[in-house]
Amino acid sequence: VQLVESGGGLVQPGGSLRLSCAASGFTFSRYAMNWYRQDPGKERELVAGITSDGGSTNYADSVKGRFTISRDNAKNTVYLQMNSLKPEDTAVYYCNVRIWYSAWGQGTQVTVSS
Repeated sequence: VQLVESGGGLVQPGGSLRLSCAASGFTFSRYAMNWYRQDPGKERELVAGITSDGGSTNYADSVKGRFTISRDNAKNTVYLQMNSLKPEDTAVYYCNVRIWYSAWGQGTQVTVSS
């Protein structure tokens, strides 16, 4: 199983970023996918999740209305569109899938700062 995140970077408050997670090594279309984030000194938190067919999503209260998770099963990729970014969104963002174990990508840094 391999998960490779991309799309992070430095953005000003109010800006947008789109994260991508390219998956391989498992049948992507059969599994729900998640995005987590972790700031140094804090616990890793669930940001958003999406069912295997993309028909249902869930979000942390802190990102509802600003972030959108989506997936393209033909491309084995899950996305996180982040709008109206705030400094408190600064973190390393991780892609996750629970198969017979919980697999993680290497993470991509998002920094929101003026």
